[in-house]
Amino acid sequence: MTTHPPPSESVDSGTLLTYLSSMVRIREFETEVARLRGDGTIVGSVHLCSGQEAIYTGATAALDPQRDLVFPTYRGHGWALACGASLDGMFAELMGRESGVNGGRGGSAYLSVPEVGMMGENSIVGAGAPIAAGAALAARFDGSGRVCVAAFGDGAVNQGSVHEAFNFAAVMAIPVIFVVENNHWSELTPITATTTSDRLFKRAAAYGMPGVRVDGNDPAAVRHVMTHAVRHAREGRGPTLVEAMTDRIVGHYIGDAQQYRADGELDRITSAEPITRLITKLTEKGVDQARIDSTVARATADVLAASKRAQAMPLADPATALEHLYA
Repeated sequence: MTTHPPPSESVDSGTLLTYLSSMVRIREFETEVARLRGDGTIVGSVHLCSGQEAIYTGATAALDPQRDLVFPTYRGHGWALACGASLDGMFAELMGRESGVNGGRGGSAYLSVPEVGMMGENSIVGAGAPIAAGAALAARFDGSGRVCVAAFGDGAVNQGSVHEAFNFAAVMAIPVIFVVENNHWSELTPITATTTSDRLFKRAAAYGMPGVRVDGNDPAAVRHVMTHAVRHAREGRGPTLVEAMTDRIVGHYIGDAQQYRADGELDRITSAEPITRLITKLTEKGVDQARIDSTVARATADVLAASKRAQAMPLADPATALEHLYA
């Protein structure tokens, strides 16, 4: 099944400016994280989501923040911020500060912010799918009306555990939405080299659930598709597979030389990235340029101020490293 979302013209300018602010906050957060990783303020594994911001902004706009849950991939900073995690707490976490969202214990690859419905990353490709299915199964019995979202990259669709989650969710008709962030690269390998069909949403048919492909660089289109998927799940009709087409405009990891990209690819995808597209759309709708610039400047300033505040916070005490562990 495919979908043809309504054009962005049907979305009012105020909503589009809200989307712009959200996406700029995520982009600037990632840009600042890259800088801090480069100067050693942040250490450890870091995977940035620059270029994929419209997926997080549009998807979370369709969710109920009081009850719905998100289980992202390890490229999850954008999901956390879109869910409502504080900039200060996120920066502090990546810097190993005690004021971080996990007390400095999670870092980039393992952070979680359950108080805003972001239930945690892990570094096992596709592992969020069966975990989200389990949480969705629980929702059938606890009366919460909760919908769970599992997000992962295109390469994860070839993982056995992901297929098991698809099958289980469809058979049990549980309220879960599987979101594939298809940025065309499974780490350093193109998706076309690992599957005979790159139309991943069509795999949903084999499990008897709806499959939808959406322009993942258009937050309004993502929200439209996700709204239908959430309603479908909330009404007890089971899961949906959403393939959101996008591009990451950075490497798979910080330090990735990206030698696998074709000449001109980065120029092409950068010209079509979601923030540039949305600013163009707002201009075409007649939104005053000063209002657009103010939205961008305010979001950018918020990010940089949060980074400075987090850097001033004390580091987590190593003596507490074994606290809050379960084995």
